[in-house]
Amino acid sequence: MSKPFTRRALGSVLAAVLALAAPSSAGVGDLLVAPTRIVLNGGRGTEVILKNIGSATATYRVSAELRRMNADGTLVDVAEASPEEKAAQDMIVFAPRKVTLPPNQPQAVRVSARAPQGLADGEYRVHLLFRAIPEPTPVTAPAESRGLAFKLIPVYGVTIPVIVRLGNLHAKAGISDVQHVQANGKHSVSLQLSRSGDRSTYGEIRVLKPGVKEPLAQVKGVAVYKEISSRRVMVPVDAGYKGPLTGPVTVQYFEVSDNGATLAAETSATLR
Repeated sequence: MSKPFTRRALGSVLAAVLALAAPSSAGVGDLLVAPTRIVLNGGRGTEVILKNIGSATATYRVSAELRRMNADGTLVDVAEASPEEKAAQDMIVFAPRKVTLPPNQPQAVRVSARAPQGLADGEYRVHLLFRAIPEPTPVTAPAESRGLAFKLIPVYGVTIPVIVRLGNLHAKAGISDVQHVQANGKHSVSLQLSRSGDRSTYGEIRVLKPGVKEPLAQVKGVAVYKEISSRRVMVPVDAGYKGPLTGPVTVQYFEVSDNGATLAAETSATLR
């Protein structure tokens, strides 16, 4: 596991990470988390940096949750864990599990994996949940009312996947059924993104027009997790694109990792 950062190092790393493209960091409420995805190969550990961008001190609880991906790309809670999911939850180690952050104060959460001896090669995944703990409110005498009164307090949270890969794993991606769709006045390119192999895929989709340098549509952070073989993806057309949407296009899926982006799938289609 890597050594804890000093306060100065934390600030430098946080500034560098948050200066990158949007997929590098995510925020809900007053919490920023970077990075938003962790891949652990073998026993290598890493750190997640939290930052409170609010004006008051806030406390967050960190927990490991199980999620499964549906065919539309949404993630749902796991009611009954499979043996593989239980193994994933057992091997992930993280600390601290509760963080109190003053305004603009960064904090590192250390994350590593301890795979038990004899565990089969494969990809294992949990999702770390960083959830705000509401401040206790003083008890006051209720105002005179005729009926029930409720006060709703929103609880914010950020979830990021933690993926452990053991062994030499491979995946293959494919693109099919490319269509132009329109809903509520907004144009998108809809497609089916498939995956085969023994690990998930993650990356960005670009839709290109012949003779046009920039993609007419692009979306980042597209994952196809191991529990599904394909999912539907909607790629919104860039608001700045003013050319025709119909006609031939090239659709590309780039897998993104620490080593850069690699073309994983490509297809030609005609939009109507």
